[in-house]
Amino acid sequence: MTVTLYLWAKAFHILAVIAWMAALLYLPRLFSYHVKTGGEMSPSHAVFVTMERRLLKIIATPAMLAVWLFGLILAAIPGVIDWSAVWPWIKLAGIFTLTAFHFWLAAQRRDLEAGRCIVGERRFRLMNEVPSVIAVLIVIMIVVRPF
Repeated sequence: MTVTLYLWAKAFHILAVIAWMAALLYLPRLFSYHVKTGGEMSPSHAVFVTMERRLLKIIATPAMLAVWLFGLILAAIPGVIDWSAVWPWIKLAGIFTLTAFHFWLAAQRRDLEAGRCIVGERRFRLMNEVPSVIAVLIVIMIVVRPF
């Protein structure tokens, strides 16, 4: 039973991570395009607002919640994680950072929709790299377990 639960939880965890990462990588790029086109003053403002809202609410947030749910299930299975090692703590720090980044993106989406966004196109393009760097760190911690 535990092996079956582990395999199903792991499969759904990986699928949720893929969906969440796709959204976290795409949202900052959408924001940079939104700002570049003129933000609230642009004729495409309503289209960007709709795309950003749907991506966040229909894909990113449910995927993040699924990542947490299936990750917690995996963590609760005895023997899956050696909490005396350093790698799970680094991975956990990466997950908390991605979660904080998710909420930062949600706040930026609300600001863009309301026309009060102060973040520029270049910063959004730079922020687009954050999930990639953290994903590399997390994958190395899970696969290589160097610490």
